[in-house]
Amino acid sequence: MNLLTDPLPRRSLLAMLPALLTACSGVDLLNATVATDTYRRTEGLAYGPDARQRLDVYQPAAALRKAPMVVFFYGGSWSSGARGDYRFVGEALASCGIVAVLADYRLSPAFRYPAFVEDSAGAVRWAFDHAEQFGVDARRILVMGHSAGAYNAAMLALDARWLAAVGLSPARLAGWIGLAGPYDFLPIGDPQTQVAFNWPATLPDSQPLAYASAASPPALLLAPRRDTVVNPER
Repeated sequence: MNLLTDPLPRRSLLAMLPALLTACSGVDLLNATVATDTYRRTEGLAYGPDARQRLDVYQPAAALRKAPMVVFFYGGSWSSGARGDYRFVGEALASCGIVAVLADYRLSPAFRYPAFVEDSAGAVRWAFDHAEQFGVDARRILVMGHSAGAYNAAMLALDARWLAAVGLSPARLAGWIGLAGPYDFLPIGDPQTQVAFNWPATLPDSQPLAYASAASPPALLLAPRRDTVVNPER
């Protein structure tokens, strides 16, 4: 299975996008209707010492060998969000035979860039270290994120510093998936994002697009034409 080209996982990703763009109440409603017989969930696994450095693993109900894995990072302007809010993402992926890792990360204003990128790298390190335990082929691990989480995923896939800090490289990733993410957003106008990136003293190395090259891992980028939070051009 190639998550970036095969029809079934691509349909699941397209189906998730409208849900991810709904209000919180819509996400709550979606979680309430998620099937419980399509996955097995292991909750609250630590990938670091901080209380926010926790993740959940969703496995397909049927045991698999050499399964693909997606490490998912949610959005929330780097200032809000919780992995439990995105159970529908874990279920959608697990129902397609994909092991899903949903990770929390440290948030602004208590923590600023690059803390949330460092945490995302730590979650990916954990995923590689535990791939065999969850029946995953380590050659088939991707990162995926929505909105702010898509930024986190992009930084890991495009800027080698972050995975290098945990003993990995972007070349180890099978690819990355960005859902309505910001990849080149200076100057910063959103107040929450200004805090998260210490605007106007934002480090110029913080923009994922600057690191994109022909050598970057394969990517699938999805965005709505009309996004009131993230300009699709950015």
